[in-house]
Amino acid sequence: MRVMFLGSTSQNGGSPTLWATDRGSLVVRGYRITDPQALVDLGEVPSGEADIEIPLELLSFYQAPAAYDAATTPAAGGSAEEGR
Repeated sequence: MRVMFLGSTSQNGGSPTLWATDRGSLVVRGYRITDPQALVDLGEVPSGEADIEIPLELLSFYQAPAAYDAATTPAAGGSAEEGR
């Protein structure tokens, strides 16, 4: 999987950050949910998955891509792990 950096509202390269993939999906680096009631409401998280909170303003970086060309658009800010 290849990722293309879309944007971040972080000032230091951390969370939150948004990427598009060459598989027609998004990758988000967000905030781990630690609120006890939210964890109860969300229920058990399957192995290999995570519930991540992101601020709505992060989505301002997303536009439905006309086409994604992983060969000409290198990943910025790192890459996501394979494993969807």
